[in-house]
Amino acid sequence: MATLTRLLVLAGVIAATFPGGLSAQAPGGEMPPPAVTVVTLKAEDVTLTASLPGRVVASAESELRPQVGGLIVERLFDEGSLVAEGDPLYRIDPRTYEAAVAQAQAALAQAQAQADAARREAERVVTLRDRRVASEQTQDSAIAERDAAEAAVKAAEAQVLAAQIDLDRTTITAPIDGVIGLAQVSPGALVTAGQETPLAVIRRIDPIRVDVTQSAAEIIRWQRMGPEAALPEGTDRTVSLRLADGSTYEHTGSMTAAEPHVDETTGVITLRMEFANPDGFLLPGMFVLADIPQAQLKDAILAPQEGVSRDRRGRPVAMVVNDQNVVEERALEIAQDRGVNWVVTDGLAPGDRVVVAGLQKIGPGATVVPQERGQEPAAPDGQAAAGAPAEQAAAETAATSGN
Repeated sequence: MATLTRLLVLAGVIAATFPGGLSAQAPGGEMPPPAVTVVTLKAEDVTLTASLPGRVVASAESELRPQVGGLIVERLFDEGSLVAEGDPLYRIDPRTYEAAVAQAQAALAQAQAQADAARREAERVVTLRDRRVASEQTQDSAIAERDAAEAAVKAAEAQVLAAQIDLDRTTITAPIDGVIGLAQVSPGALVTAGQETPLAVIRRIDPIRVDVTQSAAEIIRWQRMGPEAALPEGTDRTVSLRLADGSTYEHTGSMTAAEPHVDETTGVITLRMEFANPDGFLLPGMFVLADIPQAQLKDAILAPQEGVSRDRRGRPVAMVVNDQNVVEERALEIAQDRGVNWVVTDGLAPGDRVVVAGLQKIGPGATVVPQERGQEPAAPDGQAAAGAPAEQAAAETAATSGN
């Protein structure tokens, strides 16, 4: 009796779990078509972007090198601080150059005195020549000496100017605005004019530049798409940056220049972008990825990535449900990815229903029951009605056995 009771309880549970029992099968004992989830595609204009690797570079960079030699007597900046053009940064011992200026000024005074004497002598000889007292040769000699003395004055003035320039160069100033790096020399170091090692480096990082590289073959591919794929007027052409940690930089930029030359070794072209960097977040040398809009496709198809797989040859394919609810396999041409979708240029059309779930149960030629993603599936007729009595019968049987 107990065994019979357990069998009745089990039958009730099975009836509640599979309402309809064998009646769910198709006539002739065949299983019904499997249910699959589909997405109905539509066409839209898509802006194609290129994701290119690059490095951050300073918008301006200046290496400080002395233009005169001597001992460094003072450093006037804090490492890593902002400096403005003209700010004094180093001082070189100026005494030797002060002496050179004094010597040049003395030579100038001597040349001016000689020029004044030669000028007066020339005027006297001209007067004597007018009186027929001096010869014409004497007049010519006096005038030549006057001109030579005046030229000597100009040369002495140039010597004073050169000595003063060298003296001024003993104070090394910032040639540009920017952030100054680490000091490479300390007070007491002996430096020479134009030495190889810079005293420090100043970099302007706001705005900042990003140099990215793109293969010449890819640029040719974009160009062969023709003028119809060119970005129309009004299209957003801003460039966004993805940083090494995967985050997106908060400021967008724009492309400012392209190197009209292909590197013979790597076959790439350098493109230059410019970005605002008010907080100094981007630093020269950082690796980034730049997403650059480069073309627009008219009436392209965005296919969900979960609905696209690869065949044995590695070609992208998708399973499409036709009007007769029969599965077809389509070979695809993919331009690039866009978020969770693929940009498909060939193989799919607007209105196609791509299978995105249930792929493991189907194959080409199979008949399926498609269900649009995001919609609740409809329950078969009589399922709810059949389920309730079965559950009720199971409960009653369990109660009877308990008594």
